[in-house]
Amino acid sequence: MSNLTALTAISPVDGRYRRATNTIAPYFSELGLIRYRVQVEVEYFIALYESNIEQLADFPAESSSKLRDIYHNFNEDDAKEIKEIEKTTNHDVKAVEYFLKRKFDDLNLSEFKEFIHFGLTSQDINNTSIPLSLKLAMNDIVVPKLNTVIDLINEMAHQWETIPMLAKTHGQPASPTRLGKEMKVFEERLCKQMALLQQVPYSAKFGGATGNFNAHHIAYPEVDWKSFGDRFVSDYLGLERSHPTTQIEHYDNMAALFDGLKRINTILIDFSRDVWQYVSMNYFKQKIKEGEVGSSAMPHKVNPIDFENAEGNLGMANAIFEHLSAKLPISRLQRDLTDSTVLRNIGVPLGHLLIALASLEKGINKLELNEKAIHQDLEDNWAVVAEAIQTVLRKEGYPNPYEALKALTRVNSKITAATISEFVNTLDVSESTKEKLKSITPFNYTGI
Repeated sequence: MSNLTALTAISPVDGRYRRATNTIAPYFSELGLIRYRVQVEVEYFIALYESNIEQLADFPAESSSKLRDIYHNFNEDDAKEIKEIEKTTNHDVKAVEYFLKRKFDDLNLSEFKEFIHFGLTSQDINNTSIPLSLKLAMNDIVVPKLNTVIDLINEMAHQWETIPMLAKTHGQPASPTRLGKEMKVFEERLCKQMALLQQVPYSAKFGGATGNFNAHHIAYPEVDWKSFGDRFVSDYLGLERSHPTTQIEHYDNMAALFDGLKRINTILIDFSRDVWQYVSMNYFKQKIKEGEVGSSAMPHKVNPIDFENAEGNLGMANAIFEHLSAKLPISRLQRDLTDSTVLRNIGVPLGHLLIALASLEKGINKLELNEKAIHQDLEDNWAVVAEAIQTVLRKEGYPNPYEALKALTRVNSKITAATISEFVNTLDVSESTKEKLKSITPFNYTGI
């Protein structure tokens, strides 16, 4: 069997596009998952010690930093050791517990090692380590990449804010707009959804086998374990504890996060398609990189492949986010195992999103404005000032202005500046109104 490489990987997320996704591998790979489990187990032990559990009174305080070094310095050899243990336990979280017990032996802390994983079930570890990795990946990698693309769109909006452009509604010429304003629409939509996304808490389940701290309470009935759980999840992990729960997290907030990302991706698909259309209309040209080939058969072609790649990967991401947000909040009775295998795929849609963002960044930076084509489109569509003229005539009390302009634009196959001027001269209005109407062009009728 071939070793796993970018060429032998089944998924392009870990294969062809590995360069775009390798930044999230430490968070969502099997190695990453194991490391975060180790971190939660270590922090839980330290939290027990710092909560003055009687049997941990003799634990040497200076050893806390040594325990944290276990996950700070966690490497592939450590993960392989845990996977080797798992061959015997046939349980991934139990293998982490046994690994840490060995580490306690190495640190001469054997007398305290039974408080590793004390009173917990595997979901207390999974439902804290996974949201922890998700939160860090979002904050460290995904959100900054999203903001980079949003900033680029905002730059487009500012750079082209005065460029008049023919609008198209239903694919037909419509009242002129400005290219910068059309880019600003996407920037505004994305910023609003990013603000909503940032409001979603990263929730964690932590409460023992069925969420009631049964084992904890029977061992130490005098301890307020609900307060301990809240404090541990918040202060040690930076998450928000769900309560009450079954054996597993509700995943409602995780579903909300994925739904929020879906909306952002949908906006980016909309953006990608519009830019693709502008390229096909020749409004944008694309900078050519020496040596690149646009088509295997047609040497003249420079295809908008970056925006097509982005659209495809955003669609893939949304398909997986849709399943995650629909499936994860559902579990039979107090718990079934369907969430476990599904959760291992969280990195996949985020990988597709990162691939899309890299493509968008590349594509946007290749765009060059073809103002000549935009200008020509406006010049060819003087009929769009009809709305302006009939509206001014309405204001002046002119009878049936809409019908008059309708007749003009539908009788004449080609409306030009001269056609409009001749029509205005036939109107029974003041000279000042005629001058105002003649001053309206497709280039200045762009609103506010």
